[in-house]
Amino acid sequence: MTAESTVPNPARQPHSLGRPPVSVLPPRAAAGPPFPTGPAAVRSDSALPLLVADGAAALPAALALPAVPHRPLFAALLMAVSLLLAPRHVRWMPTVLEELPAVCSRIAVAWLALAALAAACDPRYVLPASTLLAGFALQAAVGCAGRGTVHWRRRAALVSRPHSALVVGPSSTARRVAAAVLRHPRCGLRPVGIVADDTDGTEPLPVLTTDVEVRRAVVQNGVRDVLAVHPSVRERHAPLLRALAESGCAVWEMDVDSPSWPGRHPDRDRFAGFYGRRLAPGASRPGAGKRVLDVVVSGMLLLLFSPLLLACGVALRVSDGPGIVFRQERIGEGGRPFTMLKFRTHRPADAHESATRWSVADERRMTWLCRLLRRTSLDELPQLWNVFRGDMSLVGPRPERPYFVAKFTQVHPGYAARHRVPAGVTGLAQIHGLRGDTSIEDRARFDNVYIDTWSLWQDVCILLRTAATLVRPTGS
Repeated sequence: MTAESTVPNPARQPHSLGRPPVSVLPPRAAAGPPFPTGPAAVRSDSALPLLVADGAAALPAALALPAVPHRPLFAALLMAVSLLLAPRHVRWMPTVLEELPAVCSRIAVAWLALAALAAACDPRYVLPASTLLAGFALQAAVGCAGRGTVHWRRRAALVSRPHSALVVGPSSTARRVAAAVLRHPRCGLRPVGIVADDTDGTEPLPVLTTDVEVRRAVVQNGVRDVLAVHPSVRERHAPLLRALAESGCAVWEMDVDSPSWPGRHPDRDRFAGFYGRRLAPGASRPGAGKRVLDVVVSGMLLLLFSPLLLACGVALRVSDGPGIVFRQERIGEGGRPFTMLKFRTHRPADAHESATRWSVADERRMTWLCRLLRRTSLDELPQLWNVFRGDMSLVGPRPERPYFVAKFTQVHPGYAARHRVPAGVTGLAQIHGLRGDTSIEDRARFDNVYIDTWSLWQDVCILLRTAATLVRPTGS
């Protein structure tokens, strides 16, 4: 049985965006990426040129100063500190004057920190105030010149070749924002379509009401940015925004009528007089570090728990007879099926029951040993082998059987989006008590939050919290 035959693909059928779309982000094995990805989708607003400018500014500032002991080491440390303090957020079209206070404050902190470190290591290395001031001024001048050059080139490129954009929101609001952006070409955006629930026929741009039309607009116009112009868009069209973000588009949340972010925020930008905040739905994708963590930890746990695995296997063999390992098809990353391993705690009546019956807590047909294994989650220990071989991850959405994946995808918007990452032995939903016979809607929401905010440290925290709650009343 393949993912294509078990997971339906309603994304190929148009639907009204007025209803919560359940098919904008189906499992990729079933329908492929909902929007184009690849080199054409790679953005040009990378932070790398600015990091190079910040790091390069520290080098002449350190090497040009007299009476600095161990000058090469001092220059390397100054460059490292400058890069650590450099902002990670890249504004849309900033100017050097706008960034001058922040740049000068970071450089001042870097010089003061290194001066204090040098004085603490050896009193002979105390830097005079004139040296600190000269070094600060030189690095600030070179850094501002470098950053100004990067910003000037980017502004010129945006004005001459503005990014194609989609405006998502209620028809009247989207029409107003699109018209304002078109009146101000220097903001670097060129709206090419409006994504709305309906149309009144007065929109200056094409109105897209189905995911097929949105996909076509993205492909034909090379859409790079998405403006969500109403607070309801973030919740109402979350799968659409997530799919667009994964295709390489920058998603901006703009509360046009009542700005929701008073004061200064580092992630705010201006578009034709409107403030926008960069969203990152699904942008934090797990990298190689996650796989390294999986291999190292699962390998160590397999060695550490090998006596326990052997004891559980022998006890099950004596208690319940042959067939101590239960193999079941589950759906993993991209909608691809794999065989998940567990200790057998229940013997289904037939293959149909195994594939379609939902888990029931305190199954009366279980022996005391099987209930103990399930209650303590020891029945899931064989999944460490799935993790080690790459079928699963230690942390991620719990995998489900094809029958239930097809069912939940139709009923719960966002459920299919869980398959963007490898399935996991534990996850954010599980440490919040969502195991066994619990809300599928809540599970999907927690799993998507985990994916959208992924970090390696979050994986470590989830593993530690799982280790602290090994005894649980139900299993999955």
